[in-house]
Amino acid sequence: MKQISTLGCGWLGFPLAKRLILNGNSVKGSTTSEDKLPILEDAGINPFLVTLESESISENIDTFLAESEILIIDIPPKLRGNQDFSTSLEMTFVKKIQNLIPFIEKSSVSKVLFVSSTSVYGDDNEWVTEETIANPDTESGRQLLLTEEILQKNQNFETTILRFGGLIGEDRHPVKFLAGKENLENPDAPVNLIHQNDCISIIEEIIKQSKWSEVFNAAAPFHPTREEYYTHKAKERNLVLPKFNSEKSNMKKVISSEKIQNVLNYKFDLKQY
Repeated sequence: MKQISTLGCGWLGFPLAKRLILNGNSVKGSTTSEDKLPILEDAGINPFLVTLESESISENIDTFLAESEILIIDIPPKLRGNQDFSTSLEMTFVKKIQNLIPFIEKSSVSKVLFVSSTSVYGDDNEWVTEETIANPDTESGRQLLLTEEILQKNQNFETTILRFGGLIGEDRHPVKFLAGKENLENPDAPVNLIHQNDCISIIEEIIKQSKWSEVFNAAAPFHPTREEYYTHKAKERNLVLPKFNSEKSNMKKVISSEKIQNVLNYKFDLKQY
């Protein structure tokens, strides 16, 4: 049994924590909502109200980290746009993690799993592996990449970076937002998606196999074009079909999942896609 602290029990972190408990681990989970504390507790998670800010952090952070060997950081940057990140948003997400690091260093945590995103790669690449030089062109991607580097360089703990593609699940699918839209760009661009169930299973395998100090891209080896995929999904759900503009097509980025399949011997469940 491992003691694990999960910072962020949202769309992914909550079902992940429940699965880790089911596998015999002891899990502390954090939320920023007081109303969610009893929900976590009912699921067998040791609940903590943790607020992480650029300049401050909850007083109970030491207790949240205490006795845990592994820390999973799964909190979204919540940043939008392409502004100059050095001035406009003052690296707010980066500062939050920098504020957390001294508490990790003095805790029992020796392994960190940081949930990142394939948005750290620019859209000018056609075949993207973990060896591809990251060149983010969004605010979120830039701050995620800086955060990755800060965590990886710290010698007080080992960090594995897990870069997820577009997140989908039973209750979350981009076709709901694209249905009925017109003049959509990049109809020929490949989709790079990952289902919530695969996200959870991959994290399980990283922990089970002790794959630390690694970087993994995680997107299903399933890359139909945006037009093909979302048209099919709209028909499947009886939604208004999205309409694409073939004149606005320049992205060809495919996220390779070969490393995660080879190193973890992981098989994606493509029936979910």
